[in-house]
Amino acid sequence: MDKKDYYEVLGVSKNATDEEIKRAFRKLAKQYHPDVNKEPGAAEKFKEIGEAYAVLSDANKRKQYDQFGHAAFQNGGGAGAGGFGGFDMGDINLDDILNDLFGGGFGFGGFSARGRSTTSRSRGQDERILLNLTFEEAVFGCEKDIKLDLDVVCSKCNGKGGFNEKTCPTCGGRGQVLEQQQTIFGYMQTQKICPECRGAGKSYGTPCDECRGKGIVRKTKTFTVTIPEGVDDGYQLRLSGKGNASRNGGPNGDIYLEFKIKDHPLFERDNQDIYLHVPTTIVEATLGCKKEIPTLTGNVILEIKAGTQNGTKLKLKGKGIKTPNSLMRGNMYAIIDVIIPSKLDRKQKSLLEDLAKTELDNSSEFKDFKKYLSK
Repeated sequence: MDKKDYYEVLGVSKNATDEEIKRAFRKLAKQYHPDVNKEPGAAEKFKEIGEAYAVLSDANKRKQYDQFGHAAFQNGGGAGAGGFGGFDMGDINLDDILNDLFGGGFGFGGFSARGRSTTSRSRGQDERILLNLTFEEAVFGCEKDIKLDLDVVCSKCNGKGGFNEKTCPTCGGRGQVLEQQQTIFGYMQTQKICPECRGAGKSYGTPCDECRGKGIVRKTKTFTVTIPEGVDDGYQLRLSGKGNASRNGGPNGDIYLEFKIKDHPLFERDNQDIYLHVPTTIVEATLGCKKEIPTLTGNVILEIKAGTQNGTKLKLKGKGIKTPNSLMRGNMYAIIDVIIPSKLDRKQKSLLEDLAKTELDNSSEFKDFKKYLSK
């Protein structure tokens, strides 16, 4: 069955602001949370609105969804997944989303959006990096080395935090403790990671002196990252599992690269389209000509027809920028800039004076203008 439109799921318009999307999700989350709503289908509805919010609350995912719809996140992302490394709806953890909006103590019974049982082990923290690229690096793609200080698993104790292992006396080896807390739904009993063993279910008689019992240490790591063709300002590239190590044996966090693109001296960019202002003499524009101009892939001959006006936009199909991880490519537009000479030699001036004696003001624009002068 086809998925419903995410905007329809949340009951907002396609022009909704981030605050309107968040407000709509909060309202629906309270209404359909399985701990409150026991009606058949409530849990599936809750997962559906969580999936919609996960996409529409993220600027880059929302942009991809607006352009490609649900196809943006299918079969590894297709044309639209771009920098998300094949974003998978099953990776959505509604606990994380709800905790961000409502604070701690608001769980979903330990299930992800796909209904799989989740563990009590928390993910490592994500890292976000702003990476500066030249215009050419962004257009054609490149490789970049990034250096980053990250939490990594301690090699001396293999991330355990110590030696002489024994069962944690606080949680009895379960890694979790029960806690009763007042939430927006009243008093609810939730499971929390054991503060003593941090979810490991074990404690150690001798703490590791390398990591001081934490199981992780801070180290500088270097990554070589392949930047796809066509990235733009604000585009995000996700390095799954390359972020900080978890403090209790959970999966690593992610690294998100966001790009800042330097302007080009000639080309102006608008998403995947580029614009080039072509300086043209009044003779070339009047009589027409064939003019050599640069493009991203080399010089081409541009035909300027006789009588071309200043500001005319000529389209060169497929000469723009490639959409990341796709075969689609934007267009190039040549903007004709008729340049009026500020200085003339004697011969040029004489030629223009002779030309001025001929009837050049016989077009409809001049006639309409003169019509109002006679009133």
